[in-house]
Amino acid sequence: MASPRHVGPPDGGWGWMIVAGCFLVTICTRAVTRCISIFFVEFQAYFGQDYARTAWIHSIVDCATMLCGLGFALCYSPAIAMVGKYFNKRKALAYGIAMSGSGIGTFILAPVVQLLIEQFSWHGALLILGGFVLNLCVCGALMRPIALKEDCKTAPEFLEQDYVPEEQKRDLKRMSICSPLIKVWSHECLCYCSRKEYDFLLMPGFMVLAVSILFMAYGCSPLFVYLVPYALSVGVSHHQAAFLMSILGVIDIIGNVTFGWLTDRRCLKKHRHFCYLFAVGMDGLCCLFLPVLQNFPLLVPFSFTFGYFDGAYVTLIPVVTADVVGTSSLSSALGVVYFLHAIPYLVSPPVAGWLVDTTGSYTASFLLCGFSMIFSSMLLCFARLAKKIKRMHLRSLTNDISTKQHIWTNGAIAYSVTAELDQKDGEFLAADTNIYGNR
Repeated sequence: MASPRHVGPPDGGWGWMIVAGCFLVTICTRAVTRCISIFFVEFQAYFGQDYARTAWIHSIVDCATMLCGLGFALCYSPAIAMVGKYFNKRKALAYGIAMSGSGIGTFILAPVVQLLIEQFSWHGALLILGGFVLNLCVCGALMRPIALKEDCKTAPEFLEQDYVPEEQKRDLKRMSICSPLIKVWSHECLCYCSRKEYDFLLMPGFMVLAVSILFMAYGCSPLFVYLVPYALSVGVSHHQAAFLMSILGVIDIIGNVTFGWLTDRRCLKKHRHFCYLFAVGMDGLCCLFLPVLQNFPLLVPFSFTFGYFDGAYVTLIPVVTADVVGTSSLSSALGVVYFLHAIPYLVSPPVAGWLVDTTGSYTASFLLCGFSMIFSSMLLCFARLAKKIKRMHLRSLTNDISTKQHIWTNGAIAYSVTAELDQKDGEFLAADTNIYGNR
């Protein structure tokens, strides 16, 4: 049976179970992916390869998640989209809680993975992580679909309204939409729905956001790959390096929840874009300062700062996307946004590794990451300012036109009144002349 259509997102109810399911999904996907950084040195020693080649392991995992609809992608993107379907007024808070699973998972799994590697080698550690990831099946059971009135019409409804004669409507109600007998009609319907569903691709706001996402994704990915190897290269122990990842993860949670709560406040709700670009820019600045932080006491504040703002902007990606394209296109738009992460995720860790192999230092890699994220933030900032200036200019033009119209209308009225008075004066003058002539 078709689920009843809701006027708008319920902002609660089963939506909190969706949030819980998405929370577990982010633990099993993003947190596990981050922990591959702890395996980096083990892979490099076991296979005897350089930084650039070893980095392909992590980059291919991230790329496949965002690009192919394979593996983690079948869980991650749908879970995030479902949260947007169930929440509107408290959307940022819901996403903050859901996305905090990445930070909590990193905080817990980082030391656990290091312990598993020491006890069972990296082979056994990966097997145990694989068993843990099977909990995604439980998360999928929580994802109950919801139908909103603003969504695109379903194929049967569309066919019944526009394409099918009355005699065949009764037959269609007895058949599945997958029946070969209605392929022609369903093809026309699906083409219409697909065009409508992806109209947002031509929106200027989404285009700017997409380009900004490309540079942001390029800058953020290498740090999760090279933080542990960099810490080890400056003399930090294995357990301290894993602890840096734990700090980053737990502060990530605080960034998720606090930024989600703050941007739901009335005073900041209209400025979510600027909150997002501020968080991205701050992470870029952290990357620029990382090469001068060469001991554990200095790397701890870095993990705090980078982790907080990483959690902040990750929470706001779905919220900002929804603000740009609307709730009805959110699922498709998020698919495109995470697809755009794929190429930078694939390319940036090997490029950063090649720079390390070539220069013998992490400085060039971290500087490139920092400038990439700052450029992403500045691009979105200038685009928003340009849009605001254009809007103010159009508003002033509208006011000028309305003022001129008002003046013209008043002038026309004054002219008509004057003409009428002149006519009356002429009539009175003619009457006086006639009277004087008669006398």
